[in-house]
Amino acid sequence: MKRALVFFSLVFAITLVGCAGTPTEVPTSTATPAKFIRVASPTYLTSFPPTATPSATLAASEVITNTTPLPTATATSTPTPTPVPPTVNNLPDPSGYSWQQVVSGLNAPEGLVNAGDGSGRLFIIEQTGLIRILKDGAILPVPFLDLTQKVVCCGELGLLGLVFHPGYAQNGYFYVDYTEEVGGKTYTVIARYTVSLDNPDQADAASEMRMLYIEQPYQNHKGGQLQFGPDGYLYIGMGDGGSEGDPLGNGQSLETLLGKILRIDVDNTLPYSIPADNPFVNGGGLREIWAYGLRNPWRFSFDRLTGDLYIADVGQDAWEEIDFLPVGSPSGVNFGWNYFEGSHPYRGSPPANLRLIMPATEYNHSLGNAVIGGYVYRGSILLDWYGVYIYGDYGSGRVWGLLHLPDGSWQNAQLFDTGRHISSFGVDENGEIYMVDDNDGTILVLK
Repeated sequence: MKRALVFFSLVFAITLVGCAGTPTEVPTSTATPAKFIRVASPTYLTSFPPTATPSATLAASEVITNTTPLPTATATSTPTPTPVPPTVNNLPDPSGYSWQQVVSGLNAPEGLVNAGDGSGRLFIIEQTGLIRILKDGAILPVPFLDLTQKVVCCGELGLLGLVFHPGYAQNGYFYVDYTEEVGGKTYTVIARYTVSLDNPDQADAASEMRMLYIEQPYQNHKGGQLQFGPDGYLYIGMGDGGSEGDPLGNGQSLETLLGKILRIDVDNTLPYSIPADNPFVNGGGLREIWAYGLRNPWRFSFDRLTGDLYIADVGQDAWEEIDFLPVGSPSGVNFGWNYFEGSHPYRGSPPANLRLIMPATEYNHSLGNAVIGGYVYRGSILLDWYGVYIYGDYGSGRVWGLLHLPDGSWQNAQLFDTGRHISSFGVDENGEIYMVDDNDGTILVLK
């Protein structure tokens, strides 16, 4: 098992960093066709009420809706507001802090999330297809969900994303992103599952409702991040589909879901509907698209206090970048790939009227080779870190802090040199931040 784990990690490292050494394919103006399926699946009877009344007669591509807020309990008294610590004005001195091991022995962990249900549990995704539960400091022996018979792994394929519905405590819904092989072709699957009725530590393996089924042209650059935004919509990170230099032009094409962040409404119609303010609801591109021009967004997150969005986009041969969108930014923004790698021209010249968003910060490959997106710290223990975006690099194990100042400027500095193979970061319900090392199967917490 250890030998297999090392092999998976080495393959992941080689493929994530941009396929250096692979001959560049001849670019073409023909983007990857929009080969995906929007088909409602049967629903399953549970004791969890749906958040909205589903429509069985309208397909996802036929419905445009606004968000319906989740029902909230009626308060009997006005709660005392929890004091919010001030965002710091300078990056912290890291010398008094360290990444401390929480648990080890996992098999190629690629992500860590919480369910937001007050249980304190952490859910860890293993690339080969298991979702494991970290509960009371230990990994439960029985996985929360086993998708190993569905998932094709490894390299940059596998179980890549997990998020719980904001109303998970009421509806039991969670969502996964994984790759599957059918007929010699690779597909990304976005699907909803439901927790079992009789055991909160077990999912109902028969409850899968497939929402998107996206054909992939190559074996790398799959993205995989799933997040619910402050608007209640589900955001999906999709890489450009792979090879070197985006030879199919997927990053800039509006006729493919690859190289994008997608945004869908999962609360009103099965399998989903399109938010009314998505940029291409009236034509000009696929209606699921919310932002484009991305190469391989390997982890993005929303600041849980402000709603600002941070995206780590893995570079090609030279530059790694962190992109930033303040809350309230218009949809339809273009992050520039493959005209630009970071803020540096890469291939071709963009049209004169094309507005591109340049990175908030970037670093070259003397410091690492695959950026790993993190989170803005909003915990209650490390007050010197409050408001600092923490991110890292897979190849070098370096960890940086990025701080957005009130005047719009940025502070950015390397804070740790961990020597870890950082595959992801995660936060618990209290906002404390964790690091995932897929090489030795370890979860660590910043203290």
